[in-house]
Amino acid sequence: MPIVEADPWRLQYFAEVDCPAQVVIPTDDPEAYRLFPAQRWIYNKLAVADSQGLDCGPHGVRPSSFPVFSKPLCNMRGMGAGSRVLENEAAYEACETPGHFWMTLLEGEHVSSDIAVVRGKARWFAHAHGICAGGGTFEHWTIECGSRPELETYCSRWIERHLPAYTGMLNLESIGGRIIEGHLRFTDQWPDLYGPGWLEALVRLYELGVWDFSAVRSRNGFSVVLFGPHGRDYRHPPAAILEASRATAGVSSVQITFHEDRPASAHTMPPGGFRLAIVNGSSLAAAREVRRRLARVLLA
Repeated sequence: MPIVEADPWRLQYFAEVDCPAQVVIPTDDPEAYRLFPAQRWIYNKLAVADSQGLDCGPHGVRPSSFPVFSKPLCNMRGMGAGSRVLENEAAYEACETPGHFWMTLLEGEHVSSDIAVVRGKARWFAHAHGICAGGGTFEHWTIECGSRPELETYCSRWIERHLPAYTGMLNLESIGGRIIEGHLRFTDQWPDLYGPGWLEALVRLYELGVWDFSAVRSRNGFSVVLFGPHGRDYRHPPAAILEASRATAGVSSVQITFHEDRPASAHTMPPGGFRLAIVNGSSLAAAREVRRRLARVLLA
């Protein structure tokens, strides 16, 4: 399948989509990094912060004021690994780490924006905002049916200036309207919530360099996340429970987001918890109810 998906629990989204053998569509950062050498600088988060004039610097260059946000310059495995708020100089000195950087501590909504880009021009946006649960985890994401004109204008101008030759999907994460990181791919956590025809438009974007998806979603979607405690191993729930969960009205997909044949320590996870499952759907209440049922089994 030319849609390159590293996580087996997400193959369900792409298995039925026709894609020419010569067209390669990345859904993870290492593959995108290899495919787009001219734009791979975007994975340097210090460069992304610096491109917007934000106060930032590598560890070793002391911040002039606190608090600041600290994280690795590059983290291809995601999940917020190594990120933290440094409240004062003592915290900075205790956490000073080669390969990490600090930047302005931004405030406001955390928004993930998937953007279809054609030769440096943004042609389509989808925004999701997360409800933080602490330690780099999220209670759920709301995949919005509406637009964010101010954020879209800011991102469009940034793309035109810094990615003028790029064609493909782009994910930009922002806090308070400023970009904190970028990815040369889309979010593979919830493509089922973008509506009929979106995956076919995705294939045409990479095959033909055009974007012709114009469907308008009339309601928000939701991606509800289940986390468990660190320090223990987990087993997948029985197939019958997964089948019943996916058949629940208002639920579009269920992902069990770990490898049960690997120890928990072999997974990259945020400091706040071990991600066990994701439930997507058009009903937040239904998705939360399925999460509750899965928690009874996974956390037993």
